[in-house]
Amino acid sequence: MNGNILNNLGSLPAVFSHGSGSELFDVDGKGYIDFVSGIGVNCLGHAHPALVKAVGEQAARMIHVSNYYNSDKGLEFSKALLGKTGMDRVFFGNSGAEANEAAIKIARKMGHASDKAAGKPEGTRKVIVTLEKSFHGRTVTTLSATGQDKFHDPAFAPYTPGFRHIARNDPGSLDGAFDETTCAFMLECVQGEGGVNLVDAGWAKAACEAARKAGAIVIVDEVQTGVGRTGRFLASEEFGVDPDVVTLAKGIAGGVPMGACLARGKAADILVAGDHQSTFGGNPLACAAGLAVLDELSKPGFLAKVAEKGDYIRSKVSAWKLPCVADVRGKGLMIGIDVTGTAKGPATAAEIQKACLKAGLCVSTAGPQTIRFLPPLVVTMEEIDRGLEIFKTALAG
Repeated sequence: MNGNILNNLGSLPAVFSHGSGSELFDVDGKGYIDFVSGIGVNCLGHAHPALVKAVGEQAARMIHVSNYYNSDKGLEFSKALLGKTGMDRVFFGNSGAEANEAAIKIARKMGHASDKAAGKPEGTRKVIVTLEKSFHGRTVTTLSATGQDKFHDPAFAPYTPGFRHIARNDPGSLDGAFDETTCAFMLECVQGEGGVNLVDAGWAKAACEAARKAGAIVIVDEVQTGVGRTGRFLASEEFGVDPDVVTLAKGIAGGVPMGACLARGKAADILVAGDHQSTFGGNPLACAAGLAVLDELSKPGFLAKVAEKGDYIRSKVSAWKLPCVADVRGKGLMIGIDVTGTAKGPATAAEIQKACLKAGLCVSTAGPQTIRFLPPLVVTMEEIDRGLEIFKTALAG
């Protein structure tokens, strides 16, 4: 633990100085295969030439300009991102939580407008329905949206009211879930922090239809699943979900802090000047990085290779048929592996994570017994094989 840093991070005992591709190097020169990529952030890996070039050139021109004005890079990136997603307008922030805060504001204001138009008391339509085991951020409000009790520490109470959590993939959970008090349904198509849990496409479609029938909008949190992570630019494309609002962050700018809230239709027009703001949001440096990421992901075959590499990892780990591996699941390069321990006995995911780190592999956890792989989207097959061998050795105990 570094005494200079607040204790809330719980960082592991490694100090990194640089990286290349899907490898990291610590201050002593030891190399590590990176299956974390900054928790899905470094989608192009480390020191990617196109990203380095874009950031360097933009830094030499202009890093930041107030949102009192537009920047050329901001307008260029917004046009490209909207074209890629089919959305109408975008708000740029700095993180996934900030993007989700913007989405929540859009939903609440639309609910307010609906109450006013219907002559109902203001505040009637304010409830946002989310899923159990969801994760939407660490601000007080996005923690309230998160459907996991472990994140609702009473020390930080009171939490923001107006959220209802339902079970995913359970048809019965839709009974009475949406009514005249509901302004939005908010979901992740693959729950990252909740354990890399997949939402059933048929159930998701039914839930969205029920929400819209009740007069609510649909928000898809693509903070972790978006920007190619699942083998599609947006995971919602494959799940048949047609959102009114999409939130992005993580890999959107390849490591430069950025979040985005994209909206279409009436949801794109509800906010007016002064409703929401972000000092650093959409600065030219982040937008230049975002354009570089978008260019790389748009190359022919790039996303198909992401899907192929994910299939390869899951099939290879499953083929080991280790008794200590209970389940392997995921989409693209967003993979969850449930472990019961090692070949030598019980062990938690955190203990296996530390063993991997010691041996030269960075992995993350998504629950007490779930190891999560989020390698860079550019990870090579050779790097995958090296990383998996280290992981297999760690499972042997």
